[in-house]
Amino acid sequence: MRIISGLLLIVALLLSTRYGRSQEETSLATVMFYNLENLYDTEDDSLKRDEEFLPEGGRHWTGYRFYEKLTALSKVIANTGNWEPPAVIGFCEAENRVVLEKLVRHPLLKTWNFNIIHKDSPDKRGIDVAAVYRPSVFNPLFYRYFPPVPDGDPIPDTREILHLCGILAGEDTLHIFFNHWPSRYGGMMETRPMRKKAAERLRSEVDNLRQKYHHPRIIIMGDFNDQPRDESLSRYLGAGGDITRNPDALYNTAFRWEKEKRGTLKYQSQWNIFDQIIISEALLDTTARLFTPPRDARILDAPFLLEKDEKFTGTKLKRTYLGYQYKGGFSDHLPVLLMLRKPQP
Repeated sequence: MRIISGLLLIVALLLSTRYGRSQEETSLATVMFYNLENLYDTEDDSLKRDEEFLPEGGRHWTGYRFYEKLTALSKVIANTGNWEPPAVIGFCEAENRVVLEKLVRHPLLKTWNFNIIHKDSPDKRGIDVAAVYRPSVFNPLFYRYFPPVPDGDPIPDTREILHLCGILAGEDTLHIFFNHWPSRYGGMMETRPMRKKAAERLRSEVDNLRQKYHHPRIIIMGDFNDQPRDESLSRYLGAGGDITRNPDALYNTAFRWEKEKRGTLKYQSQWNIFDQIIISEALLDTTARLFTPPRDARILDAPFLLEKDEKFTGTKLKRTYLGYQYKGGFSDHLPVLLMLRKPQP
């Protein structure tokens, strides 16, 4: 086992060296979001719809495949383009705390001593939003979950939004919101009102922070199941693509990826940007202790996460499954990264 662990670590370091930046350019710390594409264990949960992810289920989800998935995800986390894993990582599509514990204890990651933030959500499939963090770099002050609907609305059977507040690298307080908004399953137009409600609730939480704190430093990340220009994000959340120099404005870094014709997931021949990074413009202030230029919001699209698309040309994601065919890949989404740095004196 020690030999295998050593080889895995060498592979991760080589990949990080190849696709990373030089030490002089490394950030103060990195915040990451990653849709894990159905990270289930192999045990039946009678309260959730997890039957297809059991050894006898439709996907024949075995202990071996589960460990292969953990190894693949660990490799991604260890290869963030930096010289060490992120300080904070938000996840979606994690079944429970058990799968997260097994992930952070994987030989590629256990050295970093990640702590876990998790709560079982009301989602019928049992997939949750969660976070892990390195206590040597990030000091959490509090966290809370809230439903993706305005106050007073009936609480739906879906995953909640995670609000995590903490101090990064002893520098400044961050408010991070990790999201996994209602999917388009059942039709984009039919499900659009649910994402509008999620945006309205998140906007109200942001406004509450602005009333309580002077120019709070806010990071909003997640799988929004909408594009940057869709009204849920651009209108109801109010996240634009232009820098206004208003420290309380919300700036959606994904508009730059749109111009570059890049995406985080692919449907047939079309790349989409569902996974996005939105920040309050206070994080663009060069006089702040934490500073992130727009270029420091990135899609991690390292070549090992992709494969040739024989049907639609170009490349596509190396997924865990294609339909019910096991592929042994990573995820059906690419992770997104935000580099935070100290401004130059």
